Amino acid sequence: MKEFLLYPAIDIHEGKAVRLLRGDYHAVTVYNDNPASVAKGFEEQGARFIHVVDLDGAKEGSQQNRAVIAEIVKSVQVPVQVGGGIRNGETLEALFALGVSRCILGTAAVEKPDFVKDALKEYGEKIAIGIDAKDGRVAVNGWLETSSVSAIELGKQLKQWGATRIIFTDISRDGTLTGPNIPAIVEMAKQTELSVIASGGVKETSDLLKLAEYRNQGVAGAIIGKAIYTGNIDLRQAIAEIERTAK
Repeated sequence: MKEFLLYPAIDIHEGKAVRLLRGDYHAVTVYNDNPASVAKGFEEQGARFIHVVDLDGAKEGSQQNRAVIAEIVKSVQVPVQVGGGIRNGETLEALFALGVSRCILGTAAVEKPDFVKDALKEYGEKIAIGIDAKDGRVAVNGWLETSSVSAIELGKQLKQWGATRIIFTDISRDGTLTGPNIPAIVEMAKQTELSVIASGGVKETSDLLKLAEYRNQGVAGAIIGKAIYTGNIDLRQAIAEIERTAK
């Protein structure tokens, strides 16, 4: 049986751990002033990978919270993946030099295809691509704009460029606790033959168990954000339940 990993999320805005509602920068909830201590807590609860997004970087097009990311990486032993504002090779090099294990390219996949192709060629598995979709179309620049590119078509193209893993977010579900868009996630995995990490809308452990049923069809994990911070999901317990289903 293929691996299905849970990725607790830390979204950074102005140096703090926050959550946005449906990607709206005016609908911010601050959960913690110290993102590194949040990461440490996730590791203590059994997380095997941590997901970090520089929200200000995604919006501005260049990394804004690198010092905070450095603190997070230093505070944990488990691998950390980072996205938000990575639009050039220098930023990739800087993040990998900090000890980041995987970088997530999002907007660049639509706006800078040559950079993405080069990054995949050079770093391979250390690159994941974030496909953030609104009504089946790819959203860019911190979700502030929706492109005309179909999410599935982009996924197929990325596969040709050498991508192996994508993070697929349904923006309409993000931060809403209404459950993930499982049909769209499974369809993305099926159509592209990529490993898909699901993101957006996870409300409770049962959502994670439903997603894990598709692990052999390419659904390789799930990102959990708001549901952990609100207490809807106990991370330690969720990890244990997912691991039980793998036996």
